[in-house]
Amino acid sequence: MKAAYIEKFGGPEVLQYGDLPDPMAGPGEVVVDVHAATVNAADWKFRAGEYTRHANVKFPQIPGRDFSGVVSAVGEGADLKVGDAVFGVLAAGKEGTYCEKIAIAANIVAKKPDGLSHINAAALALTGLTAVNSVEDTLQLKRGEKILIQGGAGGVAGFAIQLAKHLGATVVTTTSAANMAYVKSLGADEVIDYNAQNFTRVVSGCDAVFDTVGGDVAKQSFAVLKPGGRAAFIASGAEAPKPDRTDVKALRPPVPRSRKAMERVAHLWAEGAIKPPEVKLYKLAQAAEAHRVSQGRHFRGKLVFQVR
Repeated sequence: MKAAYIEKFGGPEVLQYGDLPDPMAGPGEVVVDVHAATVNAADWKFRAGEYTRHANVKFPQIPGRDFSGVVSAVGEGADLKVGDAVFGVLAAGKEGTYCEKIAIAANIVAKKPDGLSHINAAALALTGLTAVNSVEDTLQLKRGEKILIQGGAGGVAGFAIQLAKHLGATVVTTTSAANMAYVKSLGADEVIDYNAQNFTRVVSGCDAVFDTVGGDVAKQSFAVLKPGGRAAFIASGAEAPKPDRTDVKALRPPVPRSRKAMERVAHLWAEGAIKPPEVKLYKLAQAAEAHRVSQGRHFRGKLVFQVR
């Protein structure tokens, strides 16, 4: 199969494109012919060697976590069949979707809705899984509450804006001036240009914060919470930053993989609560270019590999 892969950790230039062995379906697994896969921030952090759990990694390694495609082989005990269109996210700690074929446990993928393209299904997979786990499961956002979503133009945050509105919350978000109209189109009630205003001076009384940015933005986010508020962080490593006050909660969503979670994403799309993000398409051979754009962190929506 064709794949984009690395033989060592480093910058975008270490990504190569070529042939690697086809995977086989083990017990409970299916092989999926990948039609689309996406670029996530985790991918270039993995490529750069930032994850210590990969210290003893064996090369070559294929980056990537989410995909959409068609089942082409079924292992013993798997409850899917050849020809099923599916989408999903690899098991936690696994990489390997920048390629033409993947083997994955059948019980963590879901059938792709018929009206949803492979490109859009891939674009909604990890973003949707993360947003649902963060906003619904971890923050347990309720109707009538107010939430600040940091970095609203990104894939996860864009899904979260729509989900929060669907749940009946008031949504405040931060973005650059160039993306203000985009995040408003997703349903944001109030939009702050982070280059023009310090969000801590114009936002207050939030029941919840969902941070997708990290760094100083994450640490400052506690300031906008009302007493008893809670904040969820996905860009600050394995643990949430420590709050500088005792009357709020800092949470790190676990983002567990399951078919039920992917079916929730599919249902939200099917009922019109969520629309796919803007996408920019790449070929697998352009993986280095896609990583440079992703690492620059000034794009909106999702970067997607059109594999077939």
